[in-house]
Amino acid sequence: MNKPKVFVTRHILESGLRLVMDFCEADVWPGELPPNREEILNHVRGQQGLLCLLTDRIDREVMEAAGPGLKVISNCAAGVDNVDVPAATARAVPVGNTPGVLTDATADFTFALLMAAARRLAEGERQVRSGAWKTWSLDNLLGADFSGAVLGLVGFGRIGQAVARRACGFGMQIIYSDPNPNVPPDQNRVRTNETRIKAKRVELDTLLRESDFISLHTPLTGETRGLINAAAFAKMKPSAVLVNTSRGPVVDQVALFEALKSHHIFAAALDVTEPEPLPTDSPLLKLDNCIVVPHIASASWRTRQNMSRMAAENLIAGLKGEHLPNCVNPEVYSRSKQVPN
Repeated sequence: MNKPKVFVTRHILESGLRLVMDFCEADVWPGELPPNREEILNHVRGQQGLLCLLTDRIDREVMEAAGPGLKVISNCAAGVDNVDVPAATARAVPVGNTPGVLTDATADFTFALLMAAARRLAEGERQVRSGAWKTWSLDNLLGADFSGAVLGLVGFGRIGQAVARRACGFGMQIIYSDPNPNVPPDQNRVRTNETRIKAKRVELDTLLRESDFISLHTPLTGETRGLINAAAFAKMKPSAVLVNTSRGPVVDQVALFEALKSHHIFAAALDVTEPEPLPTDSPLLKLDNCIVVPHIASASWRTRQNMSRMAAENLIAGLKGEHLPNCVNPEVYSRSKQVPN
C-alpha cells in the first residue's frame, strides 16, 4: 500500500521524525533555515499532510497549492498564529498543535529571564569579561527583590499558571489579567497540579500600574498585537521588569526601546521578538537593561523531543482519518470535506 505523502518544513527531533518516516512518504526540508514562500508552495503541491514550524506562514494560498487532498496540518508549536485556522476549518482540515508539553520548560525559562533581568546577570557577566570589575562594592549592579514583589501575569493559561506556582515559592503577590473568555472573571484561586494558587484577577490597567514584574503569556491575536505599547509603558512603575515569552508582536518594540532608554521601566528580557531573528543593528541590543535570547523558552531536550513526537502523532492521526490528539479546530469533525469557492 502506498504511503501518504507529506511535506515536513524542517527536521524535527528523532522521536517524531522516526514516526513520520515510518508511516509516510516524507519530503523533509533539508536546510537549516526555513523554506521561503516559493519553496513552501512548490513542495506542498499534492501533499496529503503538512508538518510545519512556527516560522512557516501557512495560509489559504498554501492550502490551495496543496490541493483538495490535504488532510491535516500539524504545527510543531503550542501557538498557531502562523496558521490560517479559519481557512483550514473552511476546508474541513484539522490543525494540530503541541500544548501542555512545553508548559514547565517555558515557565522555568520565564523565571530565568525574570531573575536575569532583575538581578542584572548579563550586565555582570559582561563586566567580568571586559575587565571592568575592579572590586566588590555595595552599590555595584543593584537589582530588584522578589520576595513580597507583585508579579503581574498577562495571560493565565497553562504557562501563566505554571509561572504563578513558581512565584509562590518566592513569596510574590500574584495578579493577572486574561482576555481569554474561558478563564472565569471571579477566579481568585486556581487549582493546578494539586497546588492552590492565590491569584487575583484585575484589569490590565491595574496590572500595569501595580506590578513590579510583568510577564506575558497571551497568544498573538488581533487584540493582543501591540498590546504592550507606549500607553502601557506609561502606566508601569519605573522599577518594573518586563518579560516576554509569548510572541514578539505583543510588544511594541519601538515603545519598549524608548521606555528602557529613558529608564521609565527598569529592565526587559525577551525570548521572542519581531522579527525573528532580531537584526544585529536593533537598538534594543545596544541597551544594558535589555536581554534578548533566540526564542528558546521551550528548548530543553525532553520538551523538544515531546513536541516533535506530538506533532508527528497529530499528523499521522489526520492522515488516518482519526481525530487529532491535539486539535485547535475540532469543529472540522462536524463538517463535510469541501473546498470553498
